Amino acid sequence: MGPRPMEGSIHTDLADRLDYSGYLMLDQLLSCQRPLSDPPHHDETLFIVQHQTSELWLKLVVHELRAAIGFVQSDSLEPTFKILARVKHVQRMLFEQWAVLATLTPTEYMEFRHVLGPASGFQSHQYRLVEFLLGNKDASSTRVFRHKPEVLAELEATLAAPSLYDEFLRLLARRGYPVPPERADRDWSEPYEGHPGVVAVFKQVYDHPHDAWDAYEMCEKLVDVEEQFAMWRFRHMKTVERIIGFKTGTGGSSGVPFLRKAIDIRLFPELWDVRTEIGR
Repeated sequence: MGPRPMEGSIHTDLADRLDYSGYLMLDQLLSCQRPLSDPPHHDETLFIVQHQTSELWLKLVVHELRAAIGFVQSDSLEPTFKILARVKHVQRMLFEQWAVLATLTPTEYMEFRHVLGPASGFQSHQYRLVEFLLGNKDASSTRVFRHKPEVLAELEATLAAPSLYDEFLRLLARRGYPVPPERADRDWSEPYEGHPGVVAVFKQVYDHPHDAWDAYEMCEKLVDVEEQFAMWRFRHMKTVERIIGFKTGTGGSSGVPFLRKAIDIRLFPELWDVRTEIGR
C-alpha cells in the first residue's frame, strides 16, 4: 500500500496563521523538560514528563470539580453526571500512568534522585486542591506553600469553602431530607466526620431511588470518584515501594508508611456505610 495522498484542501500555507503548535503553545510546553542531572540521565526525562503530565490532568480535574460544585449550588445535579464521569476517566489515566513510571528501576532512579533536593509530590498544590474540593480538608498541609503567597491564598480559600460533598448534603437539606444541621452548616475548613443521620438520609435515597433519581445517581457518581481515588493512592504507594523501598521521601516524609496511611482515607464515609444498611 502506498502513502496516503495529500488532499488538496489541507491548509499548507500557515505563515502568520494560527497552527496546531501555536494553539497548544508547544514551543513553551515542550521546552519545560529540563533534566538537572549532569550529565543528563536518560530516565530523568521520564520522571519529569510523568509528573508534568499528571499536573496537566490534575488541572483538568480541578476545573471540572469547580464546575460541578457550581451546578450543585444551583440545585442542578444532572449536569454534574457528565463532569464526574469525565473526572473518573481522568483518574483512570492518572492510575495507568504509574505503570509507565514503574519501568524505572531502583538503580536508575538512584542515579538522579539526588537532584530533586527537597522537591516532592506532596508539594503539588493542584493535588491538594483536588483533595480539598472533594472534602479531605487538612489545614496543616498548606504549610509547605507558605513561600508561594498566591498559591497559599487559593488553597486557604478552597479549604474554607464547602466541598462537593458538603454542597450535595446542603442540596439534600434544601430538598427536605433530614440532613443533620451540623452537617449542612459547619466550619468547612475542618475535616468531615461521618454522621448516622446522613447514613439514614442516604438509605432513604437508595430505598426509594425513583423518588429522586438524580440524587440516587449523584451518590453513585461520587462513589465512582472515591473508588478511583483510593485505587490511585494504592498504585502510588506500590510504585514508590517498588522503586525506593522504604527509604524516606525526598520531601521529608517516611515514604511508603506515610502513603499507606492515605489509603484508608474516606472522602464520603456515609456513602460507604449506607451499603451495610440497604436491605435491612
